[in-house]
Amino acid sequence: MEQLKSRIEAVLFVTAKVLQVNEIAEILGEEPDIVEEALLELIMDYASREGALEIDDENGYILQVKQEHLDIVEKLCPVELKPPVLKTLTVIALKEPIRQSLLKDLRGSNAYEHVQELLEKGLISRHRDKNGRSYNIKTTPKFAEYFKLKGDIRALVKTLNIDKGIKDDPSEDTKAESEDSESTI
Repeated sequence: MEQLKSRIEAVLFVTAKVLQVNEIAEILGEEPDIVEEALLELIMDYASREGALEIDDENGYILQVKQEHLDIVEKLCPVELKPPVLKTLTVIALKEPIRQSLLKDLRGSNAYEHVQELLEKGLISRHRDKNGRSYNIKTTPKFAEYFKLKGDIRALVKTLNIDKGIKDDPSEDTKAESEDSESTI
């Protein structure tokens, strides 16, 4: 039984998604009843040692970090971004450095909340512009690391052929702001 528990643990670790008993049994070539019994023992093992991991069995079985340790995980590996936040981050990455006021015009008033979330996750930075009335926002090295990007974002944009509206000369930003605010993303 100990060897089966180890094999189940390996399956849960590698898949990192919710699995049903029959899926685990099929992967391991074992009977579902035996796998379910071993899973229950494995759950008890994790609970008794009071470590950082647990096996959640609410909608199937998944090996996960306990709730009280999620703050540590989020610092190291930002969680998936919600689509509206990801869209805001995309605008920032493609038009950086971008004024927060322009970002608000492009993405709506929720952009302020998105910026705060992205700042907390360390994916962007912001600094007051020279007149002190708005912020200039740009991505951080953590952004590039998170999305596994290497080199200049403009090079990536050109590679992906999505350079419409991206300027190589940052001084053109002020000329194009009125044009940019008319477009929506």
